[in-house]
Amino acid sequence: MYAEERQQAIADEVRRIGRASVADLAGRFSVTSETVRRDLATLERAGHLQRVHGGAVRPGLIRVVAEQGLDVRETTHVDRKLAIGTAAMKFLPPNGGSVLFDAGTTTFQAAMALPHGHGLTLITNSIPIAGVLTNHSDGFVHAVGGRVRGLTQATVGADTVAAIARLRVSTAFIGTNAITTRHGLSTPYPEEAAVKRAMVSSADQVVVLADSSKMGREDLVRFASLDEVDVLITDSTVSPTDAAELADHGIEVVLA
Repeated sequence: MYAEERQQAIADEVRRIGRASVADLAGRFSVTSETVRRDLATLERAGHLQRVHGGAVRPGLIRVVAEQGLDVRETTHVDRKLAIGTAAMKFLPPNGGSVLFDAGTTTFQAAMALPHGHGLTLITNSIPIAGVLTNHSDGFVHAVGGRVRGLTQATVGADTVAAIARLRVSTAFIGTNAITTRHGLSTPYPEEAAVKRAMVSSADQVVVLADSSKMGREDLVRFASLDEVDVLITDSTVSPTDAAELADHGIEVVLA
């Protein structure tokens, strides 16, 4: 097979499947790993794929973009986030339980939807969510301390992670920037990822709140695998394929 034919076959595979590894391609085409890497470099320059460690992915699958602040995200997919936040209320634990709210605009809507008379202990690292819980709740509200990150108005850092690691909560409502079956749940900022990872580890039930725009995307830092997620609440425009793949991992997928 000529180099051009091999490169076309590689480009077709990445376009169809979404990714390919150097080792698999080398074995399939009976060439060295170095040859495959040269092919991938050629295809990347032509815009057919994006190289990653160990292989390549479809262009645009992995985002390397500036993280959006709250002022932008608060005006994006508002109706979807409102519906997701409302649907999250069916996963509240019984009275006497505890709920951990991750920072984010979708988890903010869950905090807004919280009913009165629940008798829950409520915990968050988000300054805006702490304010909502204090005003809309008759339970106990705890704000997790740490350094405040201005872009997300959330506490981050070693103190925040350590405080969350000491907890055992009934339910955690977790937000995410991106979800794929391969990379799991991910976010662009390492310190935010560390906090989310601690939240997932601290919860008996992990409920992810994410609209369909997060599906099939990957960001820099993974903070949880799909096996660590119990429930995903998303909107009704999610593709049936994405929903089925997540359900295959044992996740209860709820369409709001």
